[in-house]
Amino acid sequence: MAKSVLHDDAMVQMLKDDPAFAPIYLHQALVEIDEEGGYEAFMLALRHVIEATGGMSVVAKRAGLSRESLYKSLSPTGNPSFKRVAALASATGFPISRIAAISA
Repeated sequence: MAKSVLHDDAMVQMLKDDPAFAPIYLHQALVEIDEEGGYEAFMLALRHVIEATGGMSVVAKRAGLSRESLYKSLSPTGNPSFKRVAALASATGFPISRIAAISA
């Protein structure tokens, strides 16, 4: 029997295998941010991209944050400011302005 792969792990692997998919993935999550559960879905997408583009420690350092602060911001109870979300997106190499400008 094949070993099952968690959705989060599969998503991160897909983003690692195809880095060009990351801005499209973030764009779609951003487009749906005002829908029910949209904010949470965007934050999960951002977390997936962070994990695929170097991991928590690397992206935290690029964003000028501690790893602990990054984990807290991305936790289900986290409530990061827009400034922090924008800094995290930029630290992955996909700033909000680039994500928003993608044509669907």
